[in-house]
Amino acid sequence: MTTRTPNFTGWRAVILSEEDGNTDRLRRQFGLLGISASLQWTPLAVADLPDLVLIDADRGWDELLPISDIAPACPVVALLGSEAPGRIAFALRHGAGAIIPKPVAASAVYPALVLAASVHAERVEARRRIAHLEERLKLRPIVFAAVARLAGERHVDEERAYAILRDCAMRRRMPIEQLAAFFLGGSETLREVG
Repeated sequence: MTTRTPNFTGWRAVILSEEDGNTDRLRRQFGLLGISASLQWTPLAVADLPDLVLIDADRGWDELLPISDIAPACPVVALLGSEAPGRIAFALRHGAGAIIPKPVAASAVYPALVLAASVHAERVEARRRIAHLEERLKLRPIVFAAVARLAGERHVDEERAYAILRDCAMRRRMPIEQLAAFFLGGSETLREVG
């Protein structure tokens, strides 16, 4: 996957933390990057998700960020000053794509945001590809049924019937599952193969 460095101008971020020197440094860096940031120490509303979430992984609790690593809706960055395995697991469980160590150094902010945005984009693309493959997998019985019918009609073995179906699909530039469904539905006779 080719990744471009994002331009964060116009992004809206929520920092889930209590106000301290770290949050001051974050907001100052965000201002330089064109990101508008708000600070809150109450659970994030799912209905109003920002473009980016930063969460204090040292002190955060599960309900603070109601999204998970399975499908984070936006890039997540963890603010972490602890090496405690439980706090690192908390950050991962909530979809953190990057960590900014505490105390926050200005030079750590931009790379962490780029990394989190990149990881999030890869996750979104992976979910899309998995959904596509799962859909095709659900249609495999249709392909098997079409192969069996074609083998019976043309008096060929299943390997040859599959090759016929595959070649027709490739010639017509359509998924084999779609051609198999047309064939089984009677709207396609596959005339071009003897």
